[in-house]
Amino acid sequence: MKKRFGSDLQDKLVVVTGASKGIGFGLAKIIAQEGARVAVASRDVHSLQELARQIRADGGTCEAFALDLRDVASIRTCFARIEEEMGPIDVLVNNAGMGNPIPAEDLTEHDWDWMMDLNLKGTFFCCQAAGKSMLARKKGRIVNISSQASVVAIPHEAVYCASKGGVNMLTKTLAVEWSGRGVTVNAVGPTFVRTPGTAERLDNPEFLAGVLANIPRGRVATIEDVASAVLYLASDGADMVTGTLLLVDGGWTAV
Repeated sequence: MKKRFGSDLQDKLVVVTGASKGIGFGLAKIIAQEGARVAVASRDVHSLQELARQIRADGGTCEAFALDLRDVASIRTCFARIEEEMGPIDVLVNNAGMGNPIPAEDLTEHDWDWMMDLNLKGTFFCCQAAGKSMLARKKGRIVNISSQASVVAIPHEAVYCASKGGVNMLTKTLAVEWSGRGVTVNAVGPTFVRTPGTAERLDNPEFLAGVLANIPRGRVATIEDVASAVLYLASDGADMVTGTLLLVDGGWTAV
């Protein structure tokens, strides 16, 4: 794949959380192709090691780190290890997150805490762990992966929508606090993205038709679509962009 934004990320250290599968797996590979050194983190270290092997085979630099987003101690340990082994973090891509369609009347406290801890609490403490180092150097980029579901309601996704709405406000608040000290904070909000994890639903013609009926562009997103937005917000060209949500939704939220 050709570079999308020149050499902005050449030799910079980019951390991608939740990189063991899906969007994160693809993002890490594309970011490495931009010349960045990549640190990938998740609970599934085996999958991360395979990702790192693939990136190295393509001539890139990648190291894998264990990370449990629901455990603040694990977050702090992980980021300390990344900086100790690979150096200062230039860009954090907070990709880790999950959704689990459940009718609102059937949601349990466990369901709520499980998704909120991963999608919102984990995102904040990753921002904090990377942000402290960035603030000390007065330079850094944070890109949080939100969702179109942060601004439009999706049935049976009460917790997911609420948590991603929280990510949007967290992004704005951190941008207000940190941008004057050299750290920009933004979010990317994709529509449905075709990955191995979403294939079962998107391969259902009825479900896909319902999705496409809401997307003026006429198709679901790809990982490359999401990566283009992430690369822009991580680039030098986005120096004046902070506190924003960049929707990659094919026009869903414009209707």
